[in-house]
Amino acid sequence: MNSPTRPGLPPPDSSPTTPARVPSGARTGPIIMLVLGAVLGLVGAGMLSGGTALAVATAAQGNDGYFTSQAETFTVDSSAITSPNFDVGMDFMVPTGVGFDIATLRLQASNVATDRDVFIGIAPRADVDAYLADVNYSELRDVQTTPFRVDYLDVPGTQAPAAPAEQTFWTESAAGAGTQEIIWKPAAGDWSVVVMNADATPGIAVNLAGGVHTDLLGPISVGLLLAGGILFLLGVLLVVLGAIGLGRRLTPTSHGPGARGDAGAPAQPPAFARVDGTVAAAATALPAAVLVASISPKPVYPAALTGHLDPVLSRGLWLIKWLLAVPHFVLLAGLWFAFLVTTVVAAFAILFTGRYPRSIFHFNVGVLRWSWRVSFYAYSALGTDRYPPFTLARTDYPADFDVEYPERLSRGLVLVKSWLLAIPHLVVLTVFVGGGAAGANPWRGDGGTGAGGTDGVSLLGILVVVAGVILLFTSQYQRPLFNVIMGVNRWVFRVVTYTALLRDEYPPFRLDQGSTEPAIEPAAETFARSTP
Repeated sequence: MNSPTRPGLPPPDSSPTTPARVPSGARTGPIIMLVLGAVLGLVGAGMLSGGTALAVATAAQGNDGYFTSQAETFTVDSSAITSPNFDVGMDFMVPTGVGFDIATLRLQASNVATDRDVFIGIAPRADVDAYLADVNYSELRDVQTTPFRVDYLDVPGTQAPAAPAEQTFWTESAAGAGTQEIIWKPAAGDWSVVVMNADATPGIAVNLAGGVHTDLLGPISVGLLLAGGILFLLGVLLVVLGAIGLGRRLTPTSHGPGARGDAGAPAQPPAFARVDGTVAAAATALPAAVLVASISPKPVYPAALTGHLDPVLSRGLWLIKWLLAVPHFVLLAGLWFAFLVTTVVAAFAILFTGRYPRSIFHFNVGVLRWSWRVSFYAYSALGTDRYPPFTLARTDYPADFDVEYPERLSRGLVLVKSWLLAIPHLVVLTVFVGGGAAGANPWRGDGGTGAGGTDGVSLLGILVVVAGVILLFTSQYQRPLFNVIMGVNRWVFRVVTYTALLRDEYPPFRLDQGSTEPAIEPAAETFARSTP
């Protein structure tokens, strides 16, 4: 008599799913495109940022065309205030008729005592030194703006200087009541600025402000914006092509028994079979002649995060794991740039087709998987001493992450779920993984998607440090503490899954602890049969 077959379960000779094999020559192409695209994209983004900043700075030049500092009061008991020696190594003049101003300096001075005249001038340093020979004057050494503070070098002298306005060596000068102004185009030479009372008497109290104008910012900003835009678009194109190529390699396909994954590790079953199988185990314990059930235990959320604690851990290795993981952090910076780019591409695809491009989906899940392995090793769990593999694919590493591919996604939700609908969870994550910047931004490219890589004190950070200290002194990792840490990380990755548009199901508000995902009641069709 043939044994009954349980509906819904794979036949005995069914083979596990493993990443598709591709010819070796096709393996390097997507990687090269992804790396080159990430580099070009990051450089282009930097140039765009710089160009935008310069464009804003150009527009911020006042109505008079100058960047002007706030006026501050300078007070000394000597006869003059001089600037530090500044040597202009190149001539800022341009040929007549070019109509291009490289740099123009404007200095403004007014006497605090309104009934006294003020003098301000600029001249070659040698002429100023000759004029102030044996005169008591004060040379500026340092100016701090917040709070305002000035340091002077007091130069002693016994002579009284002649009236400065009567001297003929000044390149630019102004004297009189109220605000006096000089405008000077820097030229090659060694120069000094001098501020005095117009009658050369000692005891100076003046308000000074400086400004600069340049026509360079506009052309530079345009050049940066154009070049940065071209590099960024080229980088985005290469990143998308590389991600699609890598994602195709991660797309599960069927292989025969003994197949091995992309990283050479034994092929694993889907992560959704690696949940708490209490219900399934209880069902399979019943006699097959009495109960035949279709057992498909599923996780609480279609994003499965697992992490298995090493039975033996080094006491002190966790203190330097962050340093050992630096190569991963460097690579993850580029991968997270690609993740952001491909998520935007996927958002448009979902908006118009209702489907997440499968290759991009598997690539983005691979980036999250890589990030989780590194954070599980280095800082957000410290659960293993085994160095993380350099791969997007699933391996036999003790930390794993997977998301079930959705056949259809809501077109409308893509517009609101990443920011508006996720706000309640982001508020919770603010407590779990740090201050506002860390908790409210799940797009962090620090290798942990915000999980543990915080900017300040966080619940997760405190728990991990406590676990590390206990491990340091006792050689034991407390299992209850590990379970809570896993629960926090699991919550974080569920929210990231939702905000990254990978699933439409809203993450549950629950702290599911433990190494594996808890299972909900399986969808089972039970057939009661009588024994003959």
